[in-house]
Order: sequence, then structure tokens, then C-alpha cells
Amino acid sequence: MVPEAFGPLAVADHRMVARMPRGWTFAQAASAPIAYLTAYYALVDLAGLRPGQSLLVHSAAGGVGMAATQLARHLGAEVYGTASPGKWAALRADGLDEAHLASSRTLDFAPHFLAATGGRGVDVVLNSLAGEYVDASLRVLADGGHFLEMGKTDVRDAAAVAAAHPGASYRAFDTIEAGPDRIGAMLRALVELFERGVLRPLPVTGWDVRQAPDALRHLSQARHTGKLVLTVPAPLDPRGTVLITGATGALGGVVARHLVTEHGVRRLLLTGRRGPAAEGARELRDELVELGAEVTLAACDAADREAVAALLAAVPAEHPLTAVIHAAGVLDDGTVTSLTPGRLAAVLRPKVDAALVLDELTRDLDLSAFVLFSSVAATLGSAGQGNYAAANAFLDALALRRRASGLPATALAWGPWAEGGMAAGMDASGRDRMARSGLVPFRAKEGLALFDTARSGENALAVPVRFDSAADRSAAAAAVPAILRALVRTPARRTAEAATGGADTLRHRLDGLPQDEQTRLLLDVVRTHVAAVLGLGGPQDVERGREFKALGFDSLTAVELRNRLGAATGLRLPATLVFDFPNPLALAERIRTGLAPEQVEPAVAVFGEIDRLEAVLAAIGADDELVRSGVRTRLQAVLAGLAGTPADETDGADADASDERLRSATVDDIFELIDQELDAS
Repeated sequence: MVPEAFGPLAVADHRMVARMPRGWTFAQAASAPIAYLTAYYALVDLAGLRPGQSLLVHSAAGGVGMAATQLARHLGAEVYGTASPGKWAALRADGLDEAHLASSRTLDFAPHFLAATGGRGVDVVLNSLAGEYVDASLRVLADGGHFLEMGKTDVRDAAAVAAAHPGASYRAFDTIEAGPDRIGAMLRALVELFERGVLRPLPVTGWDVRQAPDALRHLSQARHTGKLVLTVPAPLDPRGTVLITGATGALGGVVARHLVTEHGVRRLLLTGRRGPAAEGARELRDELVELGAEVTLAACDAADREAVAALLAAVPAEHPLTAVIHAAGVLDDGTVTSLTPGRLAAVLRPKVDAALVLDELTRDLDLSAFVLFSSVAATLGSAGQGNYAAANAFLDALALRRRASGLPATALAWGPWAEGGMAAGMDASGRDRMARSGLVPFRAKEGLALFDTARSGENALAVPVRFDSAADRSAAAAAVPAILRALVRTPARRTAEAATGGADTLRHRLDGLPQDEQTRLLLDVVRTHVAAVLGLGGPQDVERGREFKALGFDSLTAVELRNRLGAATGLRLPATLVFDFPNPLALAERIRTGLAPEQVEPAVAVFGEIDRLEAVLAAIGADDELVRSGVRTRLQAVLAGLAGTPADETDGADADASDERLRSATVDDIFELIDQELDAS
């Protein structure tokens, strides 16, 4: 539309410029002019499309196609469209049913649309195809119809077309031929239709300008729907205001200082749940003021939409909001089975809900940065952090969605920081667990350098992590996460695996040993892994009969021990292992029953079988009464045998009572009954 405009500076005719529709993003505005002007000029100026007429739009899932579909409906016309079958979902969402939809990859659209129109054809064809597809489209054109060629890869002679198709009007066109005055008038008319809600923005996929080759390749392969938009990264504007959530935390304060000293930011809006009442908040503000910044310190729940809207409304117009850094977060660690709605909400609200509010309320602002502080827990996984990992995975996805919409966004999936960050609140066992994973905390200077690199990068998601491939793997340190196995070199066999010999070797070593020797061997394995998880000197520091809770196990270390023992033994073990078998000796016995069941005493093995039976019973559907009735009958016979009374010799009344008892029993009731019968026998 504007010659030589692909660059940092363009000279435009003022008659061809109109203001953006209110509430639109820059990416949406960038996508509109060429698509909507082409559709408007073709349908209104050239075809004079009227209510009751019909239109065939080829490539209806493209930018001009979607614009023409909306505009034609506004003009009262019936719309037919073609697209590759992979894009039909987008056209169905736009309201095209099967009668009005066909493939652009075959000539079948011609008989299909002729049949749909009762043989009459359509009044207008907006064409972007070539070759035999043009011929087929002309056959669909009704007498006296308009054939408008915008693709121009196969331009026909208008007179020849008119001779072959009497009454047909053929025209190949360029929108720019309308002239500056008419283009300006059309733009103003379109802005009015946009703001009335008659027309809506096109679907947009944003690409960083540094990814232009990939974007153009994507465009050339016609893999997109709507419009592709190239976005240009912008530096932080020192005249604007930067909002930091969670700013009163240690990490938020570190970033605030960095923005002032290294990026020249002079206006900061710092928020936290307690605001000025947070520990160290006033000292942080005074320090930033001394560095030359104007600081507003506010108590605000970033997940409260009304509170955030009021906060943003108070930002002075002369220093508009130009960047958002969402650093707020809360930890409430626990295994997935221990999570409750309240514990989920406590973690998701300050991260997920707040991010959604910030995204919604800033979409129409000209932000240069929208930075989300995520966590590597969502990328690599972290034992006992299901809620926290989920919250951060959402932030990663939100950044990708914003970038695809042409909006600035960067999610930083941080590894641990030495000062500040969520890892700062870890206890000694947590720090030991992190060290064994190979994650190395970085100092503030390193973290801030990574912050600058990632924020100005072309990717929506960055994972700033230090991973020490030479970290101590003694006593069977946890396996390297799968996502890093191509990057991190690890020994072929870790020390603890050597201690146990691996699952297959362990089973072989158990073969032929007496029961007490099997238990002794497995007790050494258990104590070795317990020592590794707790960071003790070795298995000699783990008492065989001391309860795991007394040793210092929590839900996170319990999961880690379960994972280690599962890898060492090849058994599928529950996450509640240390709570079900409360000391190393009991756990060693449990593992022995799984590895060498044929050598287990019947009195011990029966409880393992009951465990399996309980799991099977729980899977029986409540509506499968035939199976449940059969189970009740078999259980009656088992219980009768345990009581020493043949089932067929029981008194009828007793049988009826037992049947009724079993019929109304829960799974827990059934096993309580079995326990009672076992005790009685």
C-alpha cells in the first residue's frame, strides 16, 4: 500500500492513512488494510454486491478471503468458499456449512456449487486460482455475473471471456488503482464498521522479524489461515512506566534495580500483596529513588481484575505503561494425591489468574515487553510440585499464544537463583535434592544477563538454567531428565546402580538365597538409597528399624526414594511407599515380596494378593451387577473356608445375612471383613 515501506521509516500519503480502531492491537491493525481494502474495493466498488446476491470466494481461509466473507454477509449476500480440506474447520467456524464449502485442491467445487445454487451459479467470483480452476470458476458464474481476478497468476482477456461466457464481466485488478482519496474513504468506512462490531479483526499469526525467512516460507506453502504479521522487537522506553508484580520479593527487587541501573528505566510501578507493608519494601523504594527512579509502591492482588484495572488507570498518560514483568508466585509443595482445590488455588491464582488479568488489560497498549517469570519445574518436572509446575506451564503457553497474536511476550523458565527466587526458601534437604539433580544456582549477575538476553530474543520461551554435568552422582543420583539427555553426558552406570547391580542383576543375586539373606541384601539397597536421598554419609547412617518420618522424610523425598528404588528394582512402586512401609526393614520386606514372590511365605504373600484384589475390585463398575454378584459369591466361599465351614453347609439365614452384608459393603468394608476373618482363624 505504501511503496518502500518495509523498513524503519516510511513516507506515506496522508490521504491513505487512518487511525487504528479502538481496542485493537498493532498486529491486528497491521493485518487489516490490504485484506479488507482488497475485499471492499472488489465487492463494493467493482462488483456492486447487493443483498440477495451470491459470492464465491476462493482461498476463503486466507486474509482477503476471510475479510470478503465478513463484508459480503454485511452486504446481505450469500457466501460460498473454497479452501484446502485442512482449513475447513476455520471456514465452518466462520459459518460455512457443507453446501457452501468445497476444496480448492480439486475441480469438484464447480458441480458442487452449481448443485447448491440449483444450476444458476453465483453472481460474483473473487478469484485467486489459476489454469483449469479459472475455467471451472467461470462455469459457476451466473449470467451477467462479475469475475474479479485478484491473484493475477493467470490473467485472461476480458473480451475473450465475455465471448465465451455471454454477459460475464471479467476484471483483473489491483487495490492501489482506487487512488489515495478513495482508499482513505474506504479505510474510514472500515474503521467505522470495526468499531460498531460489524466486522472483526482477522486471525493473526505473529512472527518476529528475525524469523522472516521462516514466515515467508510458511506463507509460500499456504499453511496459514488469516494473516501473517512480522513484529519488531522494541527496547524498553525510559519515558514509560514498567509494572513489576511480586516486586517486594527478593527476585523482583533484583530486577527492579537492574532496570534502573542498566536500562535507564525511570518510572516503576511495584506491586505485591502487602505492598509497602512487606518486609524490605520501603527500603527497596528508597534505594531505587536514590538511583534516580520515580517509584510507586502499591498493595495489589494481581489476580483481582478490578484492582489491576484501577492501578493501570492511575498511570499518567505522559508516562504510559510500556512493560510488564510478572514475577509473583507462591509455593505449596506436595505430591499430586495430596493436593486439594485450596492448595491448587493458592499456587495458580498469583501466577495463572494474575497473568490472564494482565494479558487482558494490556492487549491494546503499545508494550515493548511482557515478561512472565516461569520455572524449569514445568519443563523438566519436579517431584512434589504438580501445582507449581502446572501454573508455570500455563505461563509458557500464554507467552506462546501472545507471540502468535503479534503481541510481545517472553516466558523465562528459570532455574534456581542463589539469591532470591523460589529456591531461596528451601530447607537443607530441598537444597540437597536440587544439587543431586545437577541444577546449579546462578548468581544475580548471571541471572540478569540471561534476563536481558532472553527478553530481547526472538523466542517466546527461554529456559535459563545452569546444569552441571559433572555433578556428584554418588549413591544413585537421580537420572538426567529426558529432555536433557542429548545435552548432558552421564556415566554409563551410576554409583548406586553399581551398588545394587541394576534390576536384572539384583533379581539374579536373590535367586537361591535363603529368605533372611534376601532381606539383608535388599535392606542394604534400601539403606543406600535412603542415605542418598537424605544426603547422609552412607547406608551405615540409616538405622534399619527407624521410621522414615523420624529420619526426616517428607512427601517430596518420599517420591524421590520411590523413583530410585523403582529404577533399582524394576518394580512399580506407589508414591506412598514410605508411609505404607514405615521403616527400611519393612520396605525391604515389601520389595522382597515383589522380586521373589515364589519364595515368600504364604502368610506374608497373602497380603500382597489382597492388595491386588482390592485394586481389581475398585475397577468394577457400579452398574455391572452381574460381575459384582459373582464376586460376592466367591468371597462368601473364601470367608467360609477361612472360618472352617464349607459354604454349602452354612445356615440359609446366615447366608442371606452375609449376602446382604456384602451387597451393601464398600471395598473398605470387604477388606475389613477379610481382616476380621483372618484374625478369627
